[in-house]
Amino acid sequence: MADAGLDTREFFAQFFPAYMAAHPNITVQYDNLRDNDLRTTVTAGLQNGNAPDIFRLPGGLPLAQLVSEGQVAALDDVIPNFAAWKEAFPASSFAEGINVFNGQTYTFPHLSPRYFGSMLFYNTAYMQQAGYDPVAKSLTWDEFRDAAMKITAQGAGQYYGFLLAGGVTGRWSTFVNNLARMTTPAGPGSFDWRTGQRIYTSDAVLAAIDLLLAMNSDGSIFPGSISLSQQEAVANMPQGVAGMFLTEASNIGSWRRDNPDFEFGVASQPQPNSGTVYPLTTGPAGMFWVVYGQTQLPGIAGDLLSFIGSEAGQSTWQSLSAGGPPLSFPAANEIEGLPEQAQTAYALYEELVRIGPEPAVRNPDVALVRLESRAVTPDFGETIQGIFTGQLDDARQAMQDLEDREEQELQRAIKAAQDKGAQVSRDDWTFPNWDPTRDYTEADYAALS
Repeated sequence: MADAGLDTREFFAQFFPAYMAAHPNITVQYDNLRDNDLRTTVTAGLQNGNAPDIFRLPGGLPLAQLVSEGQVAALDDVIPNFAAWKEAFPASSFAEGINVFNGQTYTFPHLSPRYFGSMLFYNTAYMQQAGYDPVAKSLTWDEFRDAAMKITAQGAGQYYGFLLAGGVTGRWSTFVNNLARMTTPAGPGSFDWRTGQRIYTSDAVLAAIDLLLAMNSDGSIFPGSISLSQQEAVANMPQGVAGMFLTEASNIGSWRRDNPDFEFGVASQPQPNSGTVYPLTTGPAGMFWVVYGQTQLPGIAGDLLSFIGSEAGQSTWQSLSAGGPPLSFPAANEIEGLPEQAQTAYALYEELVRIGPEPAVRNPDVALVRLESRAVTPDFGETIQGIFTGQLDDARQAMQDLEDREEQELQRAIKAAQDKGAQVSRDDWTFPNWDPTRDYTEADYAALS
């Protein structure tokens, strides 16, 4: 099994020895990799015909593409009592074109949809000395920058204001995209669902890029951030190298166990200096692990995933990981004994996230478009990284190029799906009745029909 993430490492380090003790004829090889290494390992394995039996979907490798290539197995065929297992998930956990293709299910939402990767984690001592309390009042963009400068000055070369896992391209897009989306409404993929257009060239995105560049010019970003993996950044934060880190709740359990003297707080990501503060919009369903299409051990893979993807399994997960991200089964996030930081994070996720529209829910034939789609390169994160390093010297032009390439690819995939009989159009990505301040409901979908 190939995986990534601290919370998953914490769980499986305890789960697999117990599983193998209960099944002495089974040996599980579990590899918890850095994000970029996961993508390299999975890609090479798929090309060579020896991918891990179970692997976490790496960033930049679309599930629809793997399904169309026959690289992943339908869970319908590997999980025991599949129909009952799937039925137990919360409503809206599965959607055609997201984790279901042609009626078959290929993965499941491990995490709650009310989740994002840019929560503010901070060193409480450094932040107090800088004169800020992000819990009492969420930091604005300007205050975030100012706090980073003050913490850097306090550190006098020993520590800095802000830490970034810059070796992972997805972390660049998360920083820019999520900060921008609290300023102007947009959902996953940076679509403003009201118009169906991306916001890459919007003032909000360009301002978020400018903030990142300004913090770099201030000298507030931890040196070496450009090459840090997420795992390395998470490991560095408790060592006191920086005052602030935008990430998700997956690090809480490991920090508390491995660095019990590290005092840290959790707060909202930086919010706009003025104007409306919009919630972050996520999709209605998710994905995580998949089973390799050529696995010789489908029964074992199915047995493992059937437990992991259950209320009992997820409750065990939260207990063993001592507070990871919010999981898809709500009861798992309410077990006794969760640390205060995890409870704070879960409450913030509920407060700051809304479930937005999904084109494939509106029109299932959108799934056929996704089967035709291919990732563009460089993508959002790679483009931001190029702007930061100076390889791309005109941010607006770079973002316009990205927007144009992604739109061309979407139009190409729509045409390819139409040629194969799909009843789909570009209008399926437009939801004029979307209100970004509330969840998008079945009634909203019905109002468009």
